[in-house]
Amino acid sequence: MLDDFFIRALLVGIGMAIVTGPLGCFVVWRRLSFFGDTLAHSALLGITLSYTTEINMALSVFVTSSIVALILLKLQKTTNLPSDALLGLLAHSSLAIGLVVIGLLATIRFDLMGLLFGDILAVNANDIILVWIGGAIILIVLKIIWKPLFASTVNFELAEAEGMKPEKYNAIFTILLAAIIAISIKMVGLLLITGMLILPAAMARNISDNPMQMVIFSVIGGLLSVLIGLFASLEFNTPSGPSIITAGLLLFILSLSRIKKKTQLNN
Repeated sequence: MLDDFFIRALLVGIGMAIVTGPLGCFVVWRRLSFFGDTLAHSALLGITLSYTTEINMALSVFVTSSIVALILLKLQKTTNLPSDALLGLLAHSSLAIGLVVIGLLATIRFDLMGLLFGDILAVNANDIILVWIGGAIILIVLKIIWKPLFASTVNFELAEAEGMKPEKYNAIFTILLAAIIAISIKMVGLLLITGMLILPAAMARNISDNPMQMVIFSVIGGLLSVLIGLFASLEFNTPSGPSIITAGLLLFILSLSRIKKKTQLNN
C-alpha cells in the first residue's frame, strides 16, 4: 500500500508530464533549451521576491520569468548581440541577483537545495490543484495558438507573410514556458526543469515519424520518467527530482537504438 505522500507525488508528476510533453516538443523544434534554462534561473529571483513581499511563490516566479522573457524578446530586436549572449547575460544575472538577495535576507531560512533540485515527495493538496488547473490552462492556450505557433516554427517568414503574427504567438509561448516553470518548482527544482521539458521530447523525436506522434511519445516518455524516477527514489532513497531526470535520460539512451536501426535500413 502506497503512502499518501507518494500518491500526491504521483498525481503531481503525472500532471506535469502531460503538460511538459507538448511544450517540450516546441522547445526542441525551436531550439529553445537554453531559453528554458534562462527562465528557470530567473525563477530564483522570483522566489526571493515572494519571500520579501509575502506573495504566492508560483505567482511571483511566473511574473518574474515572464518579465525576463519579454525583456529578452525586446533585446533581440533592439541590440546587435547574438541570442546566446543575451540568454547567458539574463540567466546568470538574474540567478546572481537572486543569490545576493538570499544572502541579504539573513532572518529568513531557505531550503536552497529543495528550490534548486526539487522535492516532489513534499507536495501537498494545494500543489496538486495548482499543477492540474494551471496545466489545463496552459494546454488550452497551447491548443488555441497551436496552428500559428507550429507554422512559425516551420517557417517564420512564411507564417509572417500569411498574416499569422508569429511574434505575438512567440511571446505567448514564452509566457507559457514561464508558467510551467512557476508550477513545477517543487517537482524537479529550478535547475532540472529544462531536463523535464527536453529529455522526453528528445526521446520522442528519435522514435516518432511525424509531429503528432512526437507529442504523444513525449507525454508517454514524461509519464514513464515520473513513474520510474519516483519508485526508484522510494526504493533506493535517492533525491526525487534528479531521479526523475535520470529516468528520462535512460529512456533517451534507449531511444538511440531506433536511430541506429533507421540508419542501417537506409544503408
